[in-house]
Amino acid sequence: MFICFVIVNETPHALRGLILSSLSKVGARCLTAQAATALRESEPMFRYEEYADIDWNNLGFGLTQTDYMYTAKCKENESFQQGQLRDYGNVELSPAAGVLNYGQGLFEGTKAYRGENGRVFLFRPDQNAIRMQMGAERMCMRSPSVQQFVDAVKQTAFANKRWIPPPGKGSLYIRPLLIGTGPILGLSPSPEYTFLVYASPVGNYFKEGTAPLNLYVNDEFHRATRGGAGGVKSITNYAPVLQAISKAKEQGFSDVVYLDSVHKKYVEEASSCNMFLVKGNVISTPATVGTILEGITRKSIIDIARDSGYKVEERLVTVDELMEADEVFTTGTAVSIAAVGSITYNGQRKEYKTGDGLLVDLTLLLLGIILKVVEFVTVFREFDLITTVRHREVLLMITGRKRRDRTPPYV
Repeated sequence: MFICFVIVNETPHALRGLILSSLSKVGARCLTAQAATALRESEPMFRYEEYADIDWNNLGFGLTQTDYMYTAKCKENESFQQGQLRDYGNVELSPAAGVLNYGQGLFEGTKAYRGENGRVFLFRPDQNAIRMQMGAERMCMRSPSVQQFVDAVKQTAFANKRWIPPPGKGSLYIRPLLIGTGPILGLSPSPEYTFLVYASPVGNYFKEGTAPLNLYVNDEFHRATRGGAGGVKSITNYAPVLQAISKAKEQGFSDVVYLDSVHKKYVEEASSCNMFLVKGNVISTPATVGTILEGITRKSIIDIARDSGYKVEERLVTVDELMEADEVFTTGTAVSIAAVGSITYNGQRKEYKTGDGLLVDLTLLLLGIILKVVEFVTVFREFDLITTVRHREVLLMITGRKRRDRTPPYV
């Protein structure tokens, strides 16, 4: 099993002097897509500081305005034009824009991490690009190519590098948006689309920090239905769960677990993350059958667990099974991996084992792959590194323990 990661590298030595020499100049604060991947002496420069002046020890999951954002536009039946970095700021929209009137919009989420050696790591942005393309097809939208998506994320991370927290303090959350910005009155696809990427430094998603979550199973509200858009990251999937979340938080819960809308007994997902349960030596997670988002972290955990010798089942999971599990955890870009301490359903509260066992192994593996993957670099490029990582070696490096003997599925 191989996983491919795109990593934003430190500025090459030959260009570092060029950047530093420009610090005394104000310069225009705009770079083209080409400029961010191959800076030239004639092209404008941006601010170069190691860190922004904020309290890195108290980052929550809130919006902090950074320096730059990326934008690109696409007319009907055309491809996206070359994008551009510009100052972070408001976006002007027609009141008849498709996204405002008919909710024609998608978003993604990925993160940039700072390693101990100063390198900046992006976690599988190509997978976000593919998922956005799938969502765009479902929502009748034009979408950027995988290459343009990854380049845009890389440029945004590189331009806002001073906002990437120090190692262990958090990450730079990167939010790509695809929205219908063209004016349209009748119900039909927008005549114009905008691809936009912005970023914000963040800490833990939940207010509990790294403490186990307390979840509430809601059988009144449903996140998605068969035939709907629950399987893609449409902006229309999120506002409908706000009422359920608000009610749950008023009662002291961290988040809500939703059940299927037909039988009201099969677990789907939480408001912003996928669900996993552990019973014995088997890991189970609800199958993505059109109502559940195929999370990038979810996919990574499944790959890592299987390659480490664990049995992983993607299937229908009943709420009764959830209440009888040994361990429960959630995964998502925003939450990474979060342990669940308890789940309440129909007035009954079930507490789960936390602090040791499988979840710790998987968390160490995922963090090891994100932050220590540079030790397994195989191909170098000017500003980025493409790496392939063997999970077995990472497990040994991080935990000191070999995975269970099993025929390696490496290719």
